[in-house]
Amino acid sequence: MASAGARSELMQALAALIRRRGWTQKEAAARLGVSQPRISDLTRGKIELFSLDALVDLAAVAGLMPRITVISGE
Repeated sequence: MASAGARSELMQALAALIRRRGWTQKEAAARLGVSQPRISDLTRGKIELFSLDALVDLAAVAGLMPRITVISGE
C-alpha cells in the first residue's frame, strides 16, 4: 500500500509529540478527541488500524502540519 510510509511517519510524529508533552494515554485521548485504546494502538504502531485520513485529522488536532511531497518516478 502506497500510503504505508506516510501513515508510519504520521504515527511516529504523533507518538513522539505525546511523549514530548508528557501526556498519559488518557490525557492524549482527551486532548485529541479519541479513546484511550485508540492512543494505545497509535503508540504501539498498529498501522493497519489507521487510515491516512484519520492520521492527518489527528495530526491537525495535535497542531502538527503534515506536508506531502510528490517525486516524479521518471
